Amino acid sequence: MSGRQRFTQVDAFTERAFAGNPAAVCLLPSPADPAWMQQVAREMNLAETAFLVRQKDGFDLRWYTPSVEVDLCGHATLASAHMLWEEQELEPKETARFHTRSGLLTASREQDMIWMDFPATPVEPAEPPPELKAGLRATPRYVGRTKFDYLVEVESEPALRALRPDLGQLTRLPVRGVIVTAQSEQTEYDFVSRFFAPAAGVPEDPVTGSAHCALGPYWGAKLRKSRMVGYQASARGGTVMIQLSQDRVLLGGRAVTVLRGELLH
Repeated sequence: MSGRQRFTQVDAFTERAFAGNPAAVCLLPSPADPAWMQQVAREMNLAETAFLVRQKDGFDLRWYTPSVEVDLCGHATLASAHMLWEEQELEPKETARFHTRSGLLTASREQDMIWMDFPATPVEPAEPPPELKAGLRATPRYVGRTKFDYLVEVESEPALRALRPDLGQLTRLPVRGVIVTAQSEQTEYDFVSRFFAPAAGVPEDPVTGSAHCALGPYWGAKLRKSRMVGYQASARGGTVMIQLSQDRVLLGGRAVTVLRGELLH
């Protein structure tokens, strides 16, 4: 791909700048070479860079970390929808439709909240491999696995916040990443989490929407709730609203544009 290409950087799952999870969003005039998209994502050096191409019934959407293309990403989808409405690529009440590796994903607006319709990725109990225990340096209360990740519940929110994992050990696991979670000790949240994906080029992700496709069903069953609020306790931090709907999970969040620029190559 050659010529100038505009991009927008959006902080997702937050209502203030410099918090939540940043994603770069590029609306392309036509499909681009995957190698070029990977190079751009490496240059952006954010957890995810999203690439959109308009179709007659929505947008093709692909997500790249600095090192790999991924199958599902929540915060860069939220950032993409936010950008499309803000740049008037979509009408204010129009639903955003994204064709992705994980099927059709949609996003709609309710005032300043964006709700995304994602597939649930339920958790099945799993035997923890040695690298997981050695990598987390914590005693798990529960270990499960989804189609993408390991999910580990630890004993408390303070234990979760104190984690200093051995990322070298976690890199050896045959999964995208490791979701670590605990019940929240704060009344405004139902649970807290952190997400480590060093094998995908993201040592710790600030806010992981797709992880909540597993966290929602997991905590919904434990707490007997269909509506919940999760907080991802990274350095930047972010809030994810959750509504369970059979085999789907509705993820709600806010977003803030922080940067607009142009790629020259």
